Amino acid sequence: MSYRSSRSNNIAPILALIILCFLVYIASILPRFVGSLNYNIVTLFGLQTETFLRHPWTIVTNLFVHDPRSIWHLLFNMITLYFFGSFLLRLVGTRTFLVIYFLGGIAGNIFFMLFAILMDSIFMDPRLLFATVVGASGAIFALGGTLAVLTPKLRVFVFPIPAPMPLWVAVIGGFVIVSFVGGVAWQGHLGGIVTGLIAGLILRRGVRTPLS
Repeated sequence: MSYRSSRSNNIAPILALIILCFLVYIASILPRFVGSLNYNIVTLFGLQTETFLRHPWTIVTNLFVHDPRSIWHLLFNMITLYFFGSFLLRLVGTRTFLVIYFLGGIAGNIFFMLFAILMDSIFMDPRLLFATVVGASGAIFALGGTLAVLTPKLRVFVFPIPAPMPLWVAVIGGFVIVSFVGGVAWQGHLGGIVTGLIAGLILRRGVRTPLS
């Protein structure tokens, strides 16, 4: 079977997502340098379970916000978005790519909120209800999950490991490793990757890949 590269070679949607995330990041750090600016991007557009019903737009806007305390959160996500996204977009087209991306991000946010409510209801631990979640990781894990189903034999390099590994191992392994990092909303990653795996199962009969 052949690689269906004719679906879309235009990576403009990915570049638009990346540029928007960088612009939001710049806006989030500007108050540090311009004293007259009195706003907090994380508070305005980040997702918090406790305030979600009053600020429902944050279930989408938080995908464009990243931790202003460190640029590495943004850089890691955007590099991964570029590589996963450009490959998947060529396989499935722009519309399907965007549907997977935003559904994965929203599903990740829903997973986080449900877990926060569960922790409060069962263990009387309200901390996650007031935690603010930002970042595109759930949406990006959705792209990775989809690719893991569509191209499981594709071998990729993951820094700093010198040997190539199957893409599905890199995606699942990345999820497991990142889940143990403190301050990471692994629930959002889980929601994203589950969405991606389901999307891959739905799409795999209609998508031709290089390793089919």
